[in-house]
Amino acid sequence: MHILGLRLAGYVSMPKKGYYTITEEGKGVIGLPTLTKEQANSILREVSPEKAFHFYVGLDQPLGFSANSLSEFCEKIQTIDLKSIEFHMARGDFELWIHYLGDVELAKRLRSIRESGSSGEDLRKELYETLKSRFEELKRL
Repeated sequence: MHILGLRLAGYVSMPKKGYYTITEEGKGVIGLPTLTKEQANSILREVSPEKAFHFYVGLDQPLGFSANSLSEFCEKIQTIDLKSIEFHMARGDFELWIHYLGDVELAKRLRSIRESGSSGEDLRKELYETLKSRFEELKRL
């Protein structure tokens, strides 16, 4: 009943059966900023090597892999050691880097994943699907 009410209010839409998405109006109501094409391009940009996300499995234990864009980050999440994903998620590192790129909404989504307590391959899958979905959304702008 709650989803139906949100749909009737124009805050949620159903692009295909069983899938719901927050509308631009809904994003405004919950305080998520609307993005311009320029902002989306800024989020999708490549950053310098020193600003790239560097993967670790623990403190002072670098993997030797980094990602310098949201696209590359999304790709690396599929294959990076699960210990690294769990290490960074527990610390909120992914959220901080995504926030640095300028995507407040995606950072909030990642925080929700962290707070859900997912782990292992379930965490990887949820993280990848969230990143990929947002990447595709930004590319469409």
